[in-house]
Amino acid sequence: MGRFVRWTALAAAAALLTAGCGGGSGEESGPLTEQRLDWGRCESSAGSPAPGGDWQCATLKAPLDWSKPDGETIGLALIRSKARGEKRLGSLLFNFGGPGGSGVSALPGYGDTVAALHDRYDLVSWDPRGVAASEGVRCRGDKEIRAAESLDATPDSPAEERTYLGDAADFGRGCQESAGRLLEHVSTTDTARDLDLMRQVLGDDKLHYFGISYGTELGGVYAHLFPERVGRLVLDAVVDPTADTVGHAENQTRGFQRALHDYLRSTGQAPEQGTRKIAALLDRLDAQPLKTSASDRKLTQTLAVTGIALAMYSESFWPDLTDALDAADEGDGSKLLALADQYNDRDPSGHYGTTTHSQRVISCLDDRQRPSAEETRKLLPRFERISPVFGEFLAWDTAGWCHDWPVPGQHDTPDVSAPGAAPVLLVGNTGDPATPYEGARKMADELGEDVGVVLTWRGKGHGAYGSGSPCVDSAVDAYLLDGTVPRDGKVCS
Repeated sequence: MGRFVRWTALAAAAALLTAGCGGGSGEESGPLTEQRLDWGRCESSAGSPAPGGDWQCATLKAPLDWSKPDGETIGLALIRSKARGEKRLGSLLFNFGGPGGSGVSALPGYGDTVAALHDRYDLVSWDPRGVAASEGVRCRGDKEIRAAESLDATPDSPAEERTYLGDAADFGRGCQESAGRLLEHVSTTDTARDLDLMRQVLGDDKLHYFGISYGTELGGVYAHLFPERVGRLVLDAVVDPTADTVGHAENQTRGFQRALHDYLRSTGQAPEQGTRKIAALLDRLDAQPLKTSASDRKLTQTLAVTGIALAMYSESFWPDLTDALDAADEGDGSKLLALADQYNDRDPSGHYGTTTHSQRVISCLDDRQRPSAEETRKLLPRFERISPVFGEFLAWDTAGWCHDWPVPGQHDTPDVSAPGAAPVLLVGNTGDPATPYEGARKMADELGEDVGVVLTWRGKGHGAYGSGSPCVDSAVDAYLLDGTVPRDGKVCS
């Protein structure tokens, strides 16, 4: 179970400004802004077929190091589908979160959800630097990933701690070997500057953008760096920009436990009693993993937590979770393992995707706060009080995620202040497990007065737009298509 990764670092931004490669709100200049994209047929990748229809792909050249904009470049993979109507507004760029998610793979499947927007916008997304077709990083092979499944991510002894942290350090060394110099140039700030380069090359005076989950942090950082270039920005499932490593883990522990309570109520169980029952199952798995239908794989405590966490992202998973928990109570871990495999991007052949690898190299460059094992042990009582199911895992994750990372982190929290920017629409879901609702108001406060506008959905699952609320969808569409800004504090039930 990889954590949702969030914070960014703007220490590099100051160096960029003094290096003379563009002010926070100024236009970047140079030959890269004048490049012409060679749009053509998309190729299949990572086992996925090429998208059909009118999807086109191209490669954008961007500086490897934004402090040296005329130096070495890297290629960023882009995908688009042109506006279908005659009243085109420009390009609408999408980031689907992670970090580490491939926009090239995700956007075609999202096309039906944003069909109303497609009439007036070119739909555009990309693989951010370090992701998939944009110099994607693979830190270890399938056999090593498989072997790491047996590790206890909630160590109970000094020996288990050494094994857990040793594996984390080994993962970092693998990332360094794979990424090389790129490892120092995949921060959210770097990607925000890539985003502005895309805007210019696509021919747009302002950035129109739809960011989901981690994509909301990227949008906030962009608004801070380029407030005068903000067009219509929608940030859905909003990250709390004021939370550091520990603060975010605590927020997420609370969010997942809220979602678990919602699930348990839906099954007719008392939340506290149901939580205790699941926690007892996890304790048993810590001592004795369960057999599965795959004779060479067992359901560990860590894999079980991962499978349960996946089900919190959408109500559509809840019936599967009920079946999986019932089966586990009867001694069969196969169904929980299948849920964990979906979260871990493992296909039936045993091949693992690299989303988590990219997620880690980006977040560990962003994050400066790296708690030690001793500090984590002090956090455990507080986290376990919040959630007996998720607390221990997310507390230990603060120590293990970037342990002994090869490059230093840049900042504790991102600067998303954007005085003078156009209104930014923030969509918060009261039942969101991964980006708890409170993050939307905190992002609004950080963006500044008259910038952040909060739209609330009293829903469940991760994200709001396209999740079944006509109220949310119509408000977002009106903002993006007509520039109609909803009342700050509007609530959709």
